[in-house]
Amino acid sequence: MSKKNLTIIQLNDSHGYMQEHWEHFFEGDHSKYIRAGGYPRIASYLKDIGKEKEGKLLFLDGGDTFHGTYAVVETRGRILIPLLNELGLDAMTGHWDFAYGPQGLKDLQKDLNYPMLAINVYDKASGKLAFDPFLVKDIDGLKVGVIGIASNIVDKTMPPHFSKGLYFTLGKEELPGYIKELKEEKGVDLVVVLSHLGFPQEVKLAGEIPGIDLLLSAHTHNRSYEPTLVDGTIIIQSGCHGSFLGHLDIIVEDKKIVDWSHKLVVLDENIKEDSQMKRLVDKAMEPYREKLEVVLGKTRTDLNRNLVLESTMDNFLLNAIIDYAGAEIAFSNGWRYGAPIPQGDITLNDLYNIIPVNPPLSKVQLRGREIWDMLEENLERTFAKDPYEQMGGYVKRALGINMYFKIENDFGQRIQYLFVQGKPLEYDRVYEVAFVTTQGVPEKYGSQRKSLDMLAVDVLKAYLEKEKTIEAPLLNTFVAI
Repeated sequence: MSKKNLTIIQLNDSHGYMQEHWEHFFEGDHSKYIRAGGYPRIASYLKDIGKEKEGKLLFLDGGDTFHGTYAVVETRGRILIPLLNELGLDAMTGHWDFAYGPQGLKDLQKDLNYPMLAINVYDKASGKLAFDPFLVKDIDGLKVGVIGIASNIVDKTMPPHFSKGLYFTLGKEELPGYIKELKEEKGVDLVVVLSHLGFPQEVKLAGEIPGIDLLLSAHTHNRSYEPTLVDGTIIIQSGCHGSFLGHLDIIVEDKKIVDWSHKLVVLDENIKEDSQMKRLVDKAMEPYREKLEVVLGKTRTDLNRNLVLESTMDNFLLNAIIDYAGAEIAFSNGWRYGAPIPQGDITLNDLYNIIPVNPPLSKVQLRGREIWDMLEENLERTFAKDPYEQMGGYVKRALGINMYFKIENDFGQRIQYLFVQGKPLEYDRVYEVAFVTTQGVPEKYGSQRKSLDMLAVDVLKAYLEKEKTIEAPLLNTFVAI
């Protein structure tokens, strides 16, 4: 076989961000914010590269696509269908894409002109795969096999309706068989794994399973400025919010990658917006624009979610929750997604970006021992020594507590000190706790659990109406020692 050229473009964890937005970067000892992303810039880049590479292009989406912004959640993902079809993707896998239930995702898939791939999602009743396991695509005589692995935590940490009627595996046991089928029966020249397990999990997977040429990673929002090489497998991940694309050029000869180059493309203002896609996005957003652009208040703090232990964005949310509920402690999930809000105006759109699911506020009574155990469990899911045991996003967000812990310790032995409102936690005392979603406080913890009469976005609006200008600095809620 003569040498063949192929360009792979990766999009992952776009979380419904079809429009330009603020994106966060670190620069020296401070944060920097620039305008970036949006489908018009993605479309522009793809068209330019497609022409340059004469169509020798594979465009893959790692999932977390149909969720994360107001208009996307409001339409249960349907607003994105014509836009994604216009972008020209070849395949995707998923995670938050199950937010409207398995049937909701299947209904979306029916109208996409490319497949959802997953070797690890099964129908409980039949035991059969719920989605296609792989795609074989011939690109200028190069036969490429793309294997999908969806997030395995959908039925373990997400709300139950996400996985109704389905069960999810890691995919590790199934993967070798599909690689063999693609190579021996389908005669592919290249095996690409499109995965949403998370970067640590995928590095371990590549070290255990031979035969993967390229692994496109997702879920953990890593920005791969340089690929990771594991036993000959090239691994990349390309940020989040549609602010980045991974661009990988490879040369294949005799079913082996003999040369490659990579760059992480930042979709900033240096990349022009495609006029056709801009018109489609503007038209799709027209019914929502006036409502979402209303300014509700201001922030003196840059609000973002870019730190694993605590975030200013979630401190704003938790301040509002405690202010409304009058609780001693507030918890929310350690979400990674949510475009930052630099100092200045806060719009209604910003509030929905913080918490697009807009769940009701809830209260529960937790004993001190339960709080300790819940936090130990959360630390294990975040920092487990075995990557396969890591499940979820960042550390659970909290307000009203201060916890000092050892990341490197084993499960159950990490917390060193835990304070509530400045006083040592008492195991036998009952604490009043407010929270949002079962990811904030899982159902197995606490008593007298009840939903309140306010949704999260309304709680944020009420807090802004009261405060006018907010501050939400870091408070050393969780400190690694």
